[in-house]
Amino acid sequence: MPHTAPRFLYLTRHAEAAEDGSGLTEVGRRQAVLLGERLRGVPLTAIHHGPLPRAAQTARLVGDRLDGVPLRLSAAAGDYVPHVPAREELPAEAADAVLGFPDRIPAEERRRGPGLAAAALAEFTGPVAGEEPRHELVVTHNFLVGWLVRAALDAPEWRWIGIDHAHAALTVIRYVPGRPAALVLFNDAGHLPAELRWTGFPPELHV
Repeated sequence: MPHTAPRFLYLTRHAEAAEDGSGLTEVGRRQAVLLGERLRGVPLTAIHHGPLPRAAQTARLVGDRLDGVPLRLSAAAGDYVPHVPAREELPAEAADAVLGFPDRIPAEERRRGPGLAAAALAEFTGPVAGEEPRHELVVTHNFLVGWLVRAALDAPEWRWIGIDHAHAALTVIRYVPGRPAALVLFNDAGHLPAELRWTGFPPELHV
């Protein structure tokens, strides 16, 4: 029987981005550097990132603070809608609000999202082959963090909606053979000073 070992999956939403999509703001660059400092000493084997500039630049700045951890581009780590719910999946009192949210997303993103979401589960989750634990970082976007967290908790597929993540905060999921996935850390921004925390959230949710 093949051996399997634990996987520790570190997730972050890209740092704060410029409105034109060209890359990070100065705040975002500071956030990414501090996240890299936070991860020094973690035995990461890879930094996976989505193709958009804000994710790629965050990954590079994090990687610059680490020693020789390779960067790996992954379409599965990109920005897309992982699952568009049907009305019958949803609690009646929340259905109208929830269904209105994916409708605002471009049709192409909604079309390709489920396939990429399935690829993300296959690529990034579960125990790994071999005897050595694996630690990996995925620099991604809000929707995929929500999708992977809800999967770790065995929540319904639609429940990725409403799981929000701050820029450059840290979430950790542990996958151990023969056990349910464990959410070890969620949306932790302890490495960021107060003025750099909670970007990506509306002002009323800043704490």
